[in-house]
Amino acid sequence: MGGNQFLWQDRFNIGVDIIDREHKRLFSIMNKLFSYMEDGEKSRWVCEEGIKFFKEHAMKHFSEEEVYMASIGYHGYDMHRRLHDNFRKKTLPEIERELKETKYAPEAVKHFLGVCAGWLIGHTMTEDRAITGKAVSKWGGLLPEEQQAAMKRVIIQLLQDLFCLQAKVISESYGGEKFGKGVYYRLAYGSKDGQTWEIFLVFEERLLVRTIGELLGEESEKLSTMMMNATRYTAQQFVDRVRIHFPTAELFEVKEENLLTYEQFQRVFGKRSPQCSLLFDTGEGYFAYCVMAPHLLEETVGPAIKADNAMVEIANYLKNNEAGGRRKVLVVDDSNVVRHAMKELLGRDYDVSMAPSGLSAIRSMILDRPDLVLLDYEMPVCDGKQVLEMIRAEKEFADIPVIFLTGTANKEHIQKVVALKPAGYLLKTMKQEQIKGCIDEFFQKSTGGSAT
Repeated sequence: MGGNQFLWQDRFNIGVDIIDREHKRLFSIMNKLFSYMEDGEKSRWVCEEGIKFFKEHAMKHFSEEEVYMASIGYHGYDMHRRLHDNFRKKTLPEIERELKETKYAPEAVKHFLGVCAGWLIGHTMTEDRAITGKAVSKWGGLLPEEQQAAMKRVIIQLLQDLFCLQAKVISESYGGEKFGKGVYYRLAYGSKDGQTWEIFLVFEERLLVRTIGELLGEESEKLSTMMMNATRYTAQQFVDRVRIHFPTAELFEVKEENLLTYEQFQRVFGKRSPQCSLLFDTGEGYFAYCVMAPHLLEETVGPAIKADNAMVEIANYLKNNEAGGRRKVLVVDDSNVVRHAMKELLGRDYDVSMAPSGLSAIRSMILDRPDLVLLDYEMPVCDGKQVLEMIRAEKEFADIPVIFLTGTANKEHIQKVVALKPAGYLLKTMKQEQIKGCIDEFFQKSTGGSAT
């Protein structure tokens, strides 16, 4: 997380001065916390004071925003305030408790920054924009509070019974924020009316190693194929135990199961309406349990795991999910075809993440700093030049190399690209092996070593 920063943009403004002003201030405080995280001996007391300052302004902002929503008769006031209450009464106190108990250990600081950063961006761009009609709230379908409370109790008891973990709820409105190195497991169930319910279980990798791994007697600190296979069956039994207490969902046999990348998880999660989205701190790692409202399954979200391919798919997942020592490449392009073509081309040797726009790129860089950005020059709304300017505007991002991707090869266009002084540019019309060769050569020259 070191070196990551929020870049404030005009699009974050919702048009209400009292809200926009405080949003900008909260972003600024988070920036300071990012930069203080690796500040040597000063890091603990500086982070402690910074977090206290962040809390004070967050509470002030929530109160002012609630007064404004009430003054205009905002129809989503009750749900919006429920989200505020969850963050100020549960999320902040719990992640702050972890900081204190671990004496501001790097892993705890990363948890704090990851959860707060993701929550702040997501809440600003959806729920706060919904106040003025510029977006639609994604939390309108949450379970009633009494059912959600029952769900929490059941899951906490199961974690205790199965793994002897003393879990606590961190958030009742987990928005898909990245925490540590994760495993994203999806189960799809068919309902009697032909629709599909989706349940996502998100595990911090170290949680699986310290629970499933220890039960299997494995001493490795990394996930193995055996651990992952055991996790699948344990997860299905876990969900079945939860379902026993909530039969009204009318679920029956598993229709599909998938292991997803974080990008696949984000993409699917962003399109669905959650009925329950809980984040737990188990004491051994974070765990999220998300139930998505029924819908018609329209697209494939990842390779389906079946009896005849399970071991192969798990092995492939572990290989692709192992980022240790691999360079991180962020591909920014508004074309879904181009993004996935680049991921397929580079994914064998690099840890590739994808973003469809400048805003998504900035968020991705905040949560997971890349070693190289491949940036489409001809994007709508916010083009490559503007995105590059935003990246360079902050000294913490300024050293991240950017290579432009462009589909135009005429002399005037290339002169405009070169004038921006990127680390390089690549024509989309080049053969794939040429593009791959250029990326490999870039890393070899910049590090004096191999691409991986």
